[in-house]
Amino acid sequence: MDYLRWSSLLITLSTGVFTIPARATLAWDSSQEPLTDSYFDPAACPDYTAYAQYPHRPLSKGPLELPYQRPHRRCRTFHSDAIEDVIEKITGRMKDPDLARLFENAFPSTTDTTVKFHTDGKTDSGEKKKKAKKPHYNNRGYGNMYADEDDGAWEGPQSFIITGDILAEWLRDSTNQLKPYQPVANKDPHIFNLILGAINTQSEYVIESPYCNAFQPPPISGLPVSMNGQDDVVHPIYEPSVVFECKYELDSLGHFLALTNDFFEHTESTKFLNPRWYKALDSVLRVLEAQSEGTFDEGGQFRRNEYTFQRKTTIGTETLNLGGIGNPLNNGTGLVRSAFRPSDDATIFGFFIPANAQMSVELKRTAAILRSTQKKADKSLAETLEGWSKKIRDGIYEHGVVRHRKYGEVFAYEVDGYGSSLLMDDANYPSLLALPLMGFVSKDDEIYKNTRKMLLEKASNPYYLVGSDFKGIGGPHIGLQNAWPMSLLVQAQTSDDDKEIMECVELVLKASKLGLIHESIDVNWSTSYTRSWFAWANGVFAQTILDLAKRKPHLIFSSSSPFEM
Repeated sequence: MDYLRWSSLLITLSTGVFTIPARATLAWDSSQEPLTDSYFDPAACPDYTAYAQYPHRPLSKGPLELPYQRPHRRCRTFHSDAIEDVIEKITGRMKDPDLARLFENAFPSTTDTTVKFHTDGKTDSGEKKKKAKKPHYNNRGYGNMYADEDDGAWEGPQSFIITGDILAEWLRDSTNQLKPYQPVANKDPHIFNLILGAINTQSEYVIESPYCNAFQPPPISGLPVSMNGQDDVVHPIYEPSVVFECKYELDSLGHFLALTNDFFEHTESTKFLNPRWYKALDSVLRVLEAQSEGTFDEGGQFRRNEYTFQRKTTIGTETLNLGGIGNPLNNGTGLVRSAFRPSDDATIFGFFIPANAQMSVELKRTAAILRSTQKKADKSLAETLEGWSKKIRDGIYEHGVVRHRKYGEVFAYEVDGYGSSLLMDDANYPSLLALPLMGFVSKDDEIYKNTRKMLLEKASNPYYLVGSDFKGIGGPHIGLQNAWPMSLLVQAQTSDDDKEIMECVELVLKASKLGLIHESIDVNWSTSYTRSWFAWANGVFAQTILDLAKRKPHLIFSSSSPFEM
């Protein structure tokens, strides 16, 4: 039976229990007939965390028989005709039905399952904004300070995008989840407003706590606030009703700029240029200024960093040493500190090169937007951003390029400005492998080519993992047996070799038995994975297929004509 009618289903899973009410019709696959508006109860929609752990019909017609994992259309969190059109056009041309099914499930994953709140700003949604004072708590969860809400906060379109099984928004994840939809923002007003809303929402987060990486639902959404269960001691203190986690990751701010820059690139719209966005940009610049300082001043005296983080944990990568400060960093490098990596793991040497490269690129792109307005104030601000971009780029080439005994000059993963460096890569974006994707170098750059060879060999990258079932770059976040499909997808996007590309794609395809891209895969047992529902990874897969459809159509299509969104 492909769906349930007039029944009650109680399923006990390792992740918990959910109940489907008796008074509902629930679709388990696309063959379910439409429900009438008067008959449908939204409470009938299953929890997708549990739903994604099991296969659902109809199965693909390829040898892998991949399941159809999209929720019933009435259970989806957002709809776009443009997205449905892309799915139909891409899958209709693909020669591998299993690959087509994986794209069909993965491309709309964010809109289907993770848009937990969206408003176009024209009508009231959730709780009305209050001009009254709101409570502010310290990072231990208590306090009695009060502050007035800023004028203009939470106005206009707003979008709250979660990454999967946690009701919180990561700046990095949400930006990458929306990236595959940026090319259709100029065609579909719904996607236009969704991404504009995401920019506005991220602006509020960056204004509130620019050092933090993950945030609670907007106060106007009416969604519940959840705690991460950690006992963190962080400076600057943050408001726990706004912040879910406060790990300072430079790439979070880089992704805020990237979301804006991609939107402008595809729409040429500057609707996001409101006072709140400018205030968020000012917050970014203040962080760059503070985090470009060394651990000791010019006179050799200790200078306590503005940001510190301590967590009670037995996992070394979950906290910073030296009382939450991290290892010492030198002065005058031009680089910007990042306390944590995009994997949410602590850096060893705080000058994290991939995030510095991303920030350099995005600052220059943002400057171009400001110059396009022809406003004197924007021109001055653009000059400031360009100055930071150049300073960081120069710092990377001065301190972040080191000599490898086998490969010659390569980009280091992390440095401290004193001469110490870390040679490795992590699957999470930004990474060294992804430097061309972020626009820092071309794929033909000699230093990058040397670096790429180093990263894709076990003998020179400790986190390049190879097993009997799977291989790829992993990282300390999951452990020493799990590689991330995301790394193979980035490898495919940065390669021009057809054989290498298809090997990466096929490894990911065969490891995606539930029809979705997992966070990580055990290299010796591909049926063992972390996270069945991980929208960021699904977005990277969709981006890879769209890249191949344009750049290498013969690899996935029956014909060699490219697909343009």
